[in-house]
Amino acid sequence: MIDLKYLRDHPEVVRLSLRKRNHSGDEVDAVLTLDEEWRRLFTRQNNLRAEQKKRSEEIATRKRYKEDVTAELAEMKELAQHVRELEVTLKEKEEALQGLLARLPNLLHPSVPEGSDDSANLFLRSWGEIPSLSFTPLPHWELAKRLKLFDLERGSKVAGSGFILYTGWGAKLERALINWMLDFHGRRHGYQEVFPPFVINRETAFGAGKLPDFEGQMYTFTNADLFLNPTAEVPVTALFAGETLKAEELPLSYAAYTACFRREAGAAGKDTRGLLRVHQFDKVELVKFTRPEQSFDELETLVRDAEEIVQALELPYQVVELCGGDIGFGAAKAYDINVWSPGVGKWLEVSSCSNCTDFQARRLNTRFRNPESGKLEFVHTLNGSGVALPRTVAALLENHQQADGSVRLPPALVPYMGVERITSA
Repeated sequence: MIDLKYLRDHPEVVRLSLRKRNHSGDEVDAVLTLDEEWRRLFTRQNNLRAEQKKRSEEIATRKRYKEDVTAELAEMKELAQHVRELEVTLKEKEEALQGLLARLPNLLHPSVPEGSDDSANLFLRSWGEIPSLSFTPLPHWELAKRLKLFDLERGSKVAGSGFILYTGWGAKLERALINWMLDFHGRRHGYQEVFPPFVINRETAFGAGKLPDFEGQMYTFTNADLFLNPTAEVPVTALFAGETLKAEELPLSYAAYTACFRREAGAAGKDTRGLLRVHQFDKVELVKFTRPEQSFDELETLVRDAEEIVQALELPYQVVELCGGDIGFGAAKAYDINVWSPGVGKWLEVSSCSNCTDFQARRLNTRFRNPESGKLEFVHTLNGSGVALPRTVAALLENHQQADGSVRLPPALVPYMGVERITSA
């Protein structure tokens, strides 16, 4: 949530940020107009209440002298009615104002590149060599069929299109990757492991910035106001909702596995084959709570932590900085890690790392007491995939496929899988 006071004092900064996101910027005028109406009515209400108090005192004095106050009491009744009507109007204005603010995305950091879509994302660096294969690489869905790693048809029969049934070595690979990534982030980077619920309530979804605009992309319950978790970022970011953290404990770093559920898996059949776009997928998420002055340094650390995962899996990748038109709703600055997929012939996003500054913390009321000023301040929250599995699995199969049809496993996974290759045998 954007600070209303900041928007009042710096409307042009907010407009520029919105325009950088492909918004018109007119939302600022709508907020300021409604805010002005609310403040005018609030002042009117306070004046009327002051008038009520003054008249009540005058009536009490006149009553002590046995004077007739019939007319004054009638006026007081009318005045009280005006105050009640103003209270209703003020509540309506406040709800409308909060509704407008809830739909405003986070303010972009000034360094975020200009651009309307992902074609304008800024290439930063790459790692690894694209494999030079002596044979035509197969896409992962053909490899999976040969090696019996997952069954799309039976997954669809059980749950519908976009839900994957992993089988045999495919199921073991999924489990091994989850366990290895959690261990890696815990032992190497000091993240504390948590295992959050797969279900979230409305307050949690709102706090993470998934409501109100993204409700249509989440799975809902018909008998409860709950949602299936779209990503572990959501419940972990809400762990300290309404709490005040100790400054000396920051930054706090958490790693969490959850299954993730999203209704909008793809558009018009785009990239719907195999594991590229699915409605349910596994992911290890990294979440940080920091002091404001730490957050952008911690963002760089977060990206490097995710990079180490794909390096250990020996997958060629690129890091790009997202432009204003491609960045997430709650992010002030973000990077994507894209791995090379030789079977598909394109770069696939496996991690997106974002600094949400105080946007989520303001919604969730998660604060710390600044020891320098003694004042309560909102923490900054960061999140990043560490990493998402479907496309990672696709890239791993395709990059490490062998001429004999087997798939070589990177050394990091061998202790978790118990074999060095996945074969059809």
